[in-house]
Amino acid sequence: MVHSLSPGDVRIKDIASVEGVRENQLVGYGLVVGLQGTGDTLRNAAFSEQSLQSMLERLGVNVRDSALRTRNIAAVIATAELPAFAGAGSRIDVSVASLGDASSLQGGTLIITQLAGADGEVYAVAQGPIAVTGYSAAGMAESVQKGTPTAGRIPNGALVERELQTNLDGLGALTFKLRNPDFRTAIRITDAINTYSRRRYGAAVAEERDYRTVALIKPRGMSAARFIAEIEGLPVRPDTPARVVIDERSGTVVMGADVRISTVAITHGNLSIRVTEAPVASQPAPFSEKGETVVLPRTMVDASESGGNLAIIGGTDLQTLVRGLNQIGLKPTGVIAIVQAMKTAGALQADLVVQ
Repeated sequence: MVHSLSPGDVRIKDIASVEGVRENQLVGYGLVVGLQGTGDTLRNAAFSEQSLQSMLERLGVNVRDSALRTRNIAAVIATAELPAFAGAGSRIDVSVASLGDASSLQGGTLIITQLAGADGEVYAVAQGPIAVTGYSAAGMAESVQKGTPTAGRIPNGALVERELQTNLDGLGALTFKLRNPDFRTAIRITDAINTYSRRRYGAAVAEERDYRTVALIKPRGMSAARFIAEIEGLPVRPDTPARVVIDERSGTVVMGADVRISTVAITHGNLSIRVTEAPVASQPAPFSEKGETVVLPRTMVDASESGGNLAIIGGTDLQTLVRGLNQIGLKPTGVIAIVQAMKTAGALQADLVVQ
């Protein structure tokens, strides 16, 4: 069923998920073969040598008393996420990362690797050629690298061997979990579902439990999958808290639409000090018997300060705040400093998150 969305509305499925329906993480240890001399150094990675010996012995080759010196293998950790309701025989993607001192996994192939869950049970088996996006090249005096050549991905590289015992009808009470918990959003989801259910089934089927959870009652004679499919497309307008997020490393400032600022006077100036060292050599006069050449220091200091204009900023919405900060001509670092100062002064009516 398709429901029309107004500007600012989102579907319930985009802001909430059904409790119990989730992915499960898998991990395994394996070997990558076929590398062009970019694999592990067996002397430095003892686990790689032991794994190679164990694999060859399982294949009928005895190398226990041999000194292995190959550089075409690498020990890796393989990870994957098992989707909910994944059946036996379906395929999932696998991520592979080097565990030893291999310099690149380019051109390698992962040998059959068991992927186990947190309970120790094997749920999938991975194998296949690795796709590596990064590369590295080195010469005698220069090297170049792009991305991470020691990590890669195998699309559809794992075969699911064990199914998860997940049944929607066996979950009991159905529950929606909000991805961004909020009391008002939970109430709006409940009202939207009940408005639809009263018209469709003649009774309310949703009840908010807290700011994160909305409980559902499945109508009789209807499967859980069909019931969820009918209501997860209902439009809801989520409510978000007023929040300002600052990333000082990259100079990024993100402000929510509900950020408010009380009227405040701001002045911001940039002080620049430049110190330049230009030493000069002082030489004695020609044919001087006792003179010697000395280096005399010469320092030049230049200080300048720009900005410093006093501006009064106050607004009831985000657009007014941004316009006021732009009028001062601030760079991102200046905006970060001012936002932090406004929060300290109590003029910023929002949560401040510094990353």
